[in-house]
Amino acid sequence: MEIRDTASFLKYYESVRRRTLAVAACVPEDRVEWSPGDGRFSPGDLLRHIAATERWIWAENVLGLPSRYAGHGSDLAEGKSGVLDYLHSMQDETARIIAGLSNDQLKAKVATVGGVEMRAWKWLRLMIEHEIHHRGQLYSVLGQMGVAAPPLYGLTEPEVEALSE
Repeated sequence: MEIRDTASFLKYYESVRRRTLAVAACVPEDRVEWSPGDGRFSPGDLLRHIAATERWIWAENVLGLPSRYAGHGSDLAEGKSGVLDYLHSMQDETARIIAGLSNDQLKAKVATVGGVEMRAWKWLRLMIEHEIHHRGQLYSVLGQMGVAAPPLYGLTEPEVEALSE
C-alpha cells in the first residue's frame, strides 16, 4: 500500500489507534505495570513505547530530524489514566506533524533511526506495523492476566468459525 496523501493515511492511522485504545481500556488499573517476566514489557511499557516511538522516532524522522526516543519507562507516565493520556498526547502530536507534510515530503527519502534511507510514506507504513505488533503483545499480556479483550474486528474466532461454511 502506497501512501499518496496525508489525509488518507491519517484516516487509517486513526482507525488503528481506535483499536489499540479499545484494548488499552481493558488493562486493569492495578495491573498497568504487571510484567509476564523479567525483561518483558508491562501493559504500561507497551503503551508508552507505542506513544514514544511514534512521536520521537517516526514523527521526527519524517521531518528529516534524528530520533529523540528516550525509552518507555514509568517516568513518562504512571497509572492507567496517565499512560492513556500520554498515548493520546503523543499520537495527537504525531498526527499533527503528519498532517503538515506535503505530498512531496511523503515521497522524499528520510533517514530512519537505523540509518536506512527510505521514502517517508514507507517509513510511516512501518509505524503502523509497529503499533499493530505491540497491540498484539498487549492482547497476549492481557490473556496471561486472564483479562478479556475486545475482538479485533467485531467477531471472536469461534464466532467466525460458526459463521463459516
